[in-house]
Amino acid sequence: MNKLLMAIFALFCSFQLSAEIKLHQLFSDGAIFQRGQAVPIWGWADSGQEIEVSFAGQTKSTKADSDGKWMIKLDSLSASEESRQLSVKSGAESITVKDILVGEVWICSGQSNMDWKLTQLTKPARDPFYNPISEYVKKEIETANDPLFRQIEVKKEVSPDAELKNINGNWLPVAPANSINFTATGYFFARELRKSLNVPVGLIKCAWGGTLVEPWVPMAKYQTNEELKNFYVAEKVAKLDKANKWWTPEKAKELHKKQLLEWEEKKKVAKEKGKKFNQRKPRMLADPAKSNRIPSTLYNGMIAPLVPYAVKGAIWYQGESNAKYQNENYQKHFTALIEGWRTAWKQDRLDFYFCQLAQFRNPVEQPVDNDGWVNVINQQLLTALTVPNTGIAVLNDIGEANDIHPHNKVDAGKRLSLWALAKSYGKKLPAHSGPLYKSSTISGSKIIIDFDHVGSGLMTGKKVLLDPVVEVKEELQHFQIKGADNVWKWATAKIISKNQVEVSHPEISKPVEVRYAWAANAKSANLYNKEGLPASVFKTK
Repeated sequence: MNKLLMAIFALFCSFQLSAEIKLHQLFSDGAIFQRGQAVPIWGWADSGQEIEVSFAGQTKSTKADSDGKWMIKLDSLSASEESRQLSVKSGAESITVKDILVGEVWICSGQSNMDWKLTQLTKPARDPFYNPISEYVKKEIETANDPLFRQIEVKKEVSPDAELKNINGNWLPVAPANSINFTATGYFFARELRKSLNVPVGLIKCAWGGTLVEPWVPMAKYQTNEELKNFYVAEKVAKLDKANKWWTPEKAKELHKKQLLEWEEKKKVAKEKGKKFNQRKPRMLADPAKSNRIPSTLYNGMIAPLVPYAVKGAIWYQGESNAKYQNENYQKHFTALIEGWRTAWKQDRLDFYFCQLAQFRNPVEQPVDNDGWVNVINQQLLTALTVPNTGIAVLNDIGEANDIHPHNKVDAGKRLSLWALAKSYGKKLPAHSGPLYKSSTISGSKIIIDFDHVGSGLMTGKKVLLDPVVEVKEELQHFQIKGADNVWKWATAKIISKNQVEVSHPEISKPVEVRYAWAANAKSANLYNKEGLPASVFKTK
């Protein structure tokens, strides 16, 4: 009899196990769904298992496929502040997800300037001049309380080969206890959306400091042309295979032990001689497969698990790490990322707005030709000018010479939001971009530059901390010009019409090219439109 009971109990447990259904972690308490689109809902169950999903008066049914995955698509939803439940049923089992809102959802990705949390901006600045911004952010954290504004953060994961299926993370609303962990750039972007749209806003924070653009590009996109494919093979397959041939945990420990002994000996000698010893203590070499620099490894680990969650678009702040790596190919690889994400989501109108790098390091005194930082800045501009449904927030007036993480994420977020409000939501704004290079004409000893996005006209301006830009009666700065001898000189520039600047130099009678703000730190650059948005770096060739 006991054996019979045990058999029945085992059969019951087996049935219970087979009936288990799971939801993707994005569909957890506090989630925000995208309005105005079909909303995919998915999870896992046993193959062939019937699933019923209900939300906001809609009920959809499906079966798990041969791999155990199931998905339904809710019909387009209207924005709603009402806290509603998502119900998922299979036989006698059910899952209930609570407190779901409907509004606007944006992915926030890139490297540290997107990853940077609000709380990280509250620390004293390296340059005390910027401390008022730290105080502003402190007050924002202390007072912000908005249950209709939420974030879920994707855990940092690498996967060099396979696309991961799920994430770790929870949706949290803006409140003093939670806001400290919000992406600062994304927070100030979304805060403007909340003010203007008056609907719930959700952010999916998916960023990792110090990362290149290449690991965020889908592997499938690398296979679409020979140049990308060759790069992928050289950077991923060759380097990873080579490293894996010698790396083992035992060899890594052995090498680390040897390096430590050498380090300790050098430190001892320096101490005996009364000299300072600044050499960093060696670290053990990590498993090369866990590197976050391998092409596609961050897409596989952090972005692929989000697909196809319904989103409006993405904001992006990255490029610092590419200043010393593949900066000449940044436009190609960044374009591949944008197109690859759109293909993955099957969404051509996945709007994509990004920050141009802010100024960094000491201002230049003489024109420089080859600087990886300005190369990336310029290629970011070219991406915005050539890839549809993108926009660039110019930050060349809010950087910090001594800090790669400028404190002013407030204006960075606001400038991204202007693109979204104008282009994604159709708001009529006086201007949503600073002046962008359009074309040029050589007229004798002068070059005439035409700009787009001039708003109500061009002006020279000045930006101080979080204050609005003010017009100043000063000469335009940081224009450079060259003649046939290819020698760049600081130029004389003046505004001659609503959308034109005239550039010249008394020693150049036949100019061939002009460029503007061409430096890692073009601190004196002061061309704006009258709406207070700065002009981007550009060159006429």
